[in-house]
Parts: sequence; C-alpha cells; structure tokens
Amino acid sequence: MNRAPLRQSLIRGLVAACAWGAVLAAPAAWAQPGDTLAHARSAGVIRIANTQASPPWSMLDDKNQPAGYDVEVAREVARRIGVAKVEFVADQFKNFVEGLKAGKYELVMNDLTPTVEREKQVDFSAAYGLEDFRIFVRAANSDIKDRPDLKGKRVGVTAGTSNESWSRATLLGSEIVTYDNGGLVFNDLAIGRIDAVISSHFGGMKYATVNKLPIKEVGSILTYQLSAAAMAKNQPALREAVSKAVKDMHADGTIDRLSNRLLGVSYQMSVEVAKAEKQ
Repeated sequence: MNRAPLRQSLIRGLVAACAWGAVLAAPAAWAQPGDTLAHARSAGVIRIANTQASPPWSMLDDKNQPAGYDVEVAREVARRIGVAKVEFVADQFKNFVEGLKAGKYELVMNDLTPTVEREKQVDFSAAYGLEDFRIFVRAANSDIKDRPDLKGKRVGVTAGTSNESWSRATLLGSEIVTYDNGGLVFNDLAIGRIDAVISSHFGGMKYATVNKLPIKEVGSILTYQLSAAAMAKNQPALREAVSKAVKDMHADGTIDRLSNRLLGVSYQMSVEVAKAEKQ
C-alpha cells in the first residue's frame, strides 16, 4: 500500500487545522483599531495604564490595590462608556506612548498632559485634570528661592513626563537628572543627591507628607498643565465615548467631587485660578 498520499493528506489537514485554529485564537476585534471600544464592551474589561507610584494620581493603597484620583476617574469613565471592569496595568511614564501604540493597554490615565509631541503619536480625550508645577527643595535649603536660582543646579524630574520636557526646554542652565520612578526623585532630594525637583504641587506635597520627607515647596508657579486620557490613534469611537464621559462628569459635578475628596481642591476652581494667572 502506498502511504505517501495518506501522509500528504494528513499533513495538509494538520496545516489547515493549525491555520484555522490561529484564526479562531487571534483577537480579531483588536485587529481593527476602530473596534477597540466595541471589543472592550463585549469583553467587559478595559486595560488602563498608570504608574501606581505617583500619588495622589495613582498609587497602591494599604491593600495593595490601585488608588488615587486618576484611578477613581478611570473607573467612573469605564462605567459610563459601558465597560464593567478596569484592569489597571502598571507602567512608567516614559513607556506610555509606546505602550499604547503596541496595544499593551487601551487607555493611559495618569496625569498625562496632551503635549504637541504626544498628540503626533496618540490621541487624547477631553481633560479631566489640571495642576500647577513648582520647585521642591530640601527643607534646610535657603539658596534656592525661585526659578533663577536653579542655574547650575541638579534638578530632578520623572523620565518621560511633561516636567522633563518643560525643564529641558526652559532650565537651560541646569543639569536635568531623570528618574524612572517618580518617588525616588524625592528620596534623592531629601538625602541631597540632587538640589531641586520640578513636580506638581499635589504630587510633591502628597509624597512629602506621606513619606515624612524634609522637603518644601518654593517660588512661584512655573506652569499649568492639563491631564487627559490617552489612547492609540484611529480609535474615534473610543475617543468620543471617553470625552463624552469626562464632559458629563464635569457637568454633573463628579469631577469636582472626586478632586475635592482626593486632591483637596475643586477642579473647576483650579481652572479659574489658572486662567486668571495667565491673563
């Protein structure tokens, strides 16, 4: 008996079965960027990235669960766009844009500012946060009182943040030192490895208070920055749904309630103060 045809038939059948299995196993919904929202609704889960190390925006609570302003806003946004569960993915600021482009997660919600450079690569929703950025120094430091005093100093920033890009563009006479972990930058400030840190008022004060660090805020406000949800390009349905959820949360007072409870300040009042400062 000639077994060759039988073997060839079996091989062809096995190859076809493997190919068909790959098609079945492939996440077809993710293959089409415009289907991301539909897929998340169907699966009942959406992946949202944050650092989990940048209080009060995102952090881990005493039960080792994600917490903070961005986390609470993210959960409410997910509910309003029709997704039952949020899977929080821990990542670093410097990885957020590439993580979205690579499909590691569907949204980033962690005090991320919609800068011109970022908007070339990813899309942003309506803004849900606003903060002012300050100079932080050691409590015993009397040399640095405001921005001009940073010349010739080692200034710490978190890598990949708008703090880093602003500092590199503005503090031309300073040595900019980057940190992957936003918490370590304050630890190094406290022990004198760097002279100053550029950070948000909320983030710096929160970290100093929680960790009882001998640091203080000095000088005038350096800049104001908005924060919004980021997502991969070419996902109009997701962008529209998230923006609508955020706008509705502004309108019904949810954003203000969350910012008052978790940041200790009214978001709307912050916006008015920022407008007044810029005028």
